[in-house]
Amino acid sequence: QVHLVESGGGLVQAGGSLRLSCVASGRTFSYDGMGWFRQAPGKEREFVAAIPWSGGSTYYSGSVKGRFTIASDAAKTTVYLQMNSLKAEDTAVYYCAVHAFGRNWVNSYEYDYWGQGTQVTVSS
Repeated sequence: QVHLVESGGGLVQAGGSLRLSCVASGRTFSYDGMGWFRQAPGKEREFVAAIPWSGGSTYYSGSVKGRFTIASDAAKTTVYLQMNSLKAEDTAVYYCAVHAFGRNWVNSYEYDYWGQGTQVTVSS
């Protein structure tokens, strides 16, 4: 099993920055990477970014590419999401999850074990 805990959310003005962290415990080595998703009120959960353990390319949604950066520590137990140039439309609960199978990193069904989420609110 894997236990995930997100932190770093909060209230920030548009144009500001936040860094989210996701600390993982358990058998993270059994998986091939981790990702971040978000869910705004009244909307479906959507993919934000993902990082494969293989060291290949990272993945980003079009709405955050160039503004957000995903990274992990060397032990692959903590994944970060650096969010810059935040916009009001980035307001959501952000979740991290471990990628369990498949090659479609944007698909939430390929992820297993989710954190409880951290709220990000961007005021305009």
